[in-house]
Amino acid sequence: MISRSESEKAGQNQESETHRMMAGKVKWVTDIEKSVLINNFEKRGWVQVTENEDWNFYWMSVQTIRNVFSLEAGYRLSDDQIVNHFPNHYELTRKDLMVKNIKRYRKELEKEGSPLAEKDENGKYIYLDFVPVTFMLPADYNLFVEEFRKSPSSTWIMKPCGKAQGKGIFLINKLSQIKKWSRDSKTSSFVSQSSKEAYVISLYISNPLLIGGRKFDLRLYVLMSTYRPLRCYVYKLGFCRFCTVKYTPSTSELDNMFVHLTNVAIQKHGDDYNPIHGGKWTVNNLRLYLESTRGKEVTGKLFDEIHWIIVHSLKAVAPVMNNDKHCFECYGYDIIIDDKLKPWLIEHGQRPNPQVQPDQRHPQHRGAQRGDPRLQVEQVPAQGGAGQLRDPVSLIFWNWICHTTHLHHKTIGAGLNHLAVEKSHIRQN
Repeated sequence: MISRSESEKAGQNQESETHRMMAGKVKWVTDIEKSVLINNFEKRGWVQVTENEDWNFYWMSVQTIRNVFSLEAGYRLSDDQIVNHFPNHYELTRKDLMVKNIKRYRKELEKEGSPLAEKDENGKYIYLDFVPVTFMLPADYNLFVEEFRKSPSSTWIMKPCGKAQGKGIFLINKLSQIKKWSRDSKTSSFVSQSSKEAYVISLYISNPLLIGGRKFDLRLYVLMSTYRPLRCYVYKLGFCRFCTVKYTPSTSELDNMFVHLTNVAIQKHGDDYNPIHGGKWTVNNLRLYLESTRGKEVTGKLFDEIHWIIVHSLKAVAPVMNNDKHCFECYGYDIIIDDKLKPWLIEHGQRPNPQVQPDQRHPQHRGAQRGDPRLQVEQVPAQGGAGQLRDPVSLIFWNWICHTTHLHHKTIGAGLNHLAVEKSHIRQN
């Protein structure tokens, strides 16, 4: 018969052995119950622990990250811990702050006399005109009215600043449709959320590129490992999201969100939604389609411009971003291409949904399962600082497109020679 002391000793030995085996593996925690995340971590042989235990990697919700970095919490991350959001990630992911930071970035470049801020004869930025004309409501109501009256037949799209998945969005083409906002037009800043929710209103891209008569946008995942120096990667298996109803600019269809909004959260409720492919195309399929219909050179220029947008939207927020060494970020970029093959940045997702949807047999979903955290978390050291992460040797699912310690000469715009300006290093793969 084994004595109690021997049993306790055996238990301690087993516990020590378990700790020894775990010591060389990444210990992870998440408060987001998504199978795509859990499958990723388990496939790598990582060890799940609780938030009260020692951990190396924590995939946190936005609320949790807010609590971790709050002054009241007084929480300090150790050198071997890393999390999936920067403290003030909202500088890019909130619709109003994204536009504010990009506008500031352009003005600062203009003040410096940078050739990047060059304008055409109509006063439009030649190289940095990648966000539709946008105003904040109710704060900028008078400015919006002035702009609206320049082109009274135009259509505008209103979006609540703090919501996602198409919630609260609507289109307008008459001032009378937003007269209720006019009473707040004299405020110098947003009124409190309790009295009225802040919105952005943007000039609607009424001439989108159509495929099969339907509007679509691109969802591209961009991974930031650090803002200073700026280092970012684009996920190779991005995808297009299609509307289920054919596009029409008719004002009689302004309220039909199945025509205008590509969000899956909206489209999945349509009668023509296909749950097998989810109304999606891979970006590679889009590229092949454009190369066959528009030519390789034009298509290559389009994707160069998309990478250009990504880099400069990130550079716009870099000065204000809290570049904590324990953090990285995976942004969901939403890009719309117009019928002249000009790409427009619409918004960024602060919580790009890691859930695989709807059919895991498709390449973008298989890749999403394997790839979302691949670049960063495979390098989380079980011992040693998260700030010492090195660039990966092999990036199966990611393209490195930016490092600000380099200079790059890039062709911008049709018919232009290579413009020698200080820019990010943009490497196409």
